[in-house]
Amino acid sequence: MSIAHVITEVNTYAYQLMQKIVSRQATVAVVGLGYVGLPLAVEKAKVGFSVLGIEQNPRRAHRVNAGQNYIRDVKDDELQELVRVGKIRAYTGFDNLPEADVIVICVPTPLDKNRDPDITYIKNVTNEIALRLRPGQLVTLESTTYPGTTQEVILPQLEENGLKVGKDFFLAYSPERVDPGNKRFTTQNTSKVVGGITPTCLEVAYTFYGQTIKQVIPVSSPAVAELTKVFENTYRAVNIALVNELMLLCDKMHLDVWEVVEAAGTKPFGIQTFFPGPGVGGHCIPIDPFYLTWKAREFDFHTRFIELAGEINIEVSYYVVEKVNQALNMLKKAINGSCILVLGVAYKKDIADVRESPAVRIIPQLLAKGAKVIYHDPYVSEVEPRDFHGYTAGSAALTEKNIREADCVLILTDHSCIDYEWVVQNAKIVVDTRNATKMVGKSREKILKI
Repeated sequence: MSIAHVITEVNTYAYQLMQKIVSRQATVAVVGLGYVGLPLAVEKAKVGFSVLGIEQNPRRAHRVNAGQNYIRDVKDDELQELVRVGKIRAYTGFDNLPEADVIVICVPTPLDKNRDPDITYIKNVTNEIALRLRPGQLVTLESTTYPGTTQEVILPQLEENGLKVGKDFFLAYSPERVDPGNKRFTTQNTSKVVGGITPTCLEVAYTFYGQTIKQVIPVSSPAVAELTKVFENTYRAVNIALVNELMLLCDKMHLDVWEVVEAAGTKPFGIQTFFPGPGVGGHCIPIDPFYLTWKAREFDFHTRFIELAGEINIEVSYYVVEKVNQALNMLKKAINGSCILVLGVAYKKDIADVRESPAVRIIPQLLAKGAKVIYHDPYVSEVEPRDFHGYTAGSAALTEKNIREADCVLILTDHSCIDYEWVVQNAKIVVDTRNATKMVGKSREKILKI
């Protein structure tokens, strides 16, 4: 007998909720309409669910209700149509939560100043949900966090008012796997891991995600799903650190690390290609490993390998600044007083996301050494002081004049729309951290690669 049949017999709330989900009559509340929440809200609304978006940033909530998209992975016309027909509506408060049958938490989980996990947003949102929780609701957490958060933090808060998990309400963890700017893998066709507090919780959550996700992977507990998420990005962080350390060695050996990596990548087995760069960025790779190392200390276990990877990925930002210094020395200039034109402040190409971008660490270092920094990024019109440690500016036009007047051009993000050959031809000298100038045929003597 399947779990679904067991549920039919012993849990009316679960059965009724699953019926509403399968028939697309359920109302879904998505808490947090950022890079994860808004694409999720749109996918759910597209298949017929009514979606309540809860976004405490009034500007974002207003833009959603006006059908104005601000997430590149969401199609403008799809959001506009869903708002027009009333399938998506955004609110800045939580009072509409009792209307929802499913509540999905998609809030940020940053690190504090000591690089320890900060789950304040999760706790605050859970408290708001607990005040309004009613029988028959499913609550799922998608925010990246350390193993144990769902069971040890969220569950006790939700049960404070006497409702019992697996009986009166249902709780699960299903980590987001959003890759901003990825045109091949989207919310819909990226497999989804789900872990429930109880078998009934798992079955309800599995049913919910199965309506819009092509492949749902059930696991035995929320903790397994939580660890799966942090392991995925720790794996990437460690391998990026490995190739970054190779880059530092190649620099001393006067070898081209890009040539080495690309040659190694021709082997049809036993290797996955990772590329060096000015650091790691985005919400996941620079942060997730620290959630794991923090949790490991609870068990008197020190993740030395992971912590070393974090150190290397931070160290390369200082290496980039030293490369700029070397480039200016070749022109008999000091970094103090020089003008540095930074190309790209997003954490990867062809997106507008600056979260944990290498530029966030590198630009303040250049400023501290007395450089004048201007930047150009076709996707980021301005940067905020809170993101860049006090630095604020708007994107400068990428003109021949601005390139020629800069003492050094520093490529931190290899946006596809930039003509790098033209940049090199007009620049005094270029420091390329992304191999963006690989195909440049002329003036290669002006290029310093990391």
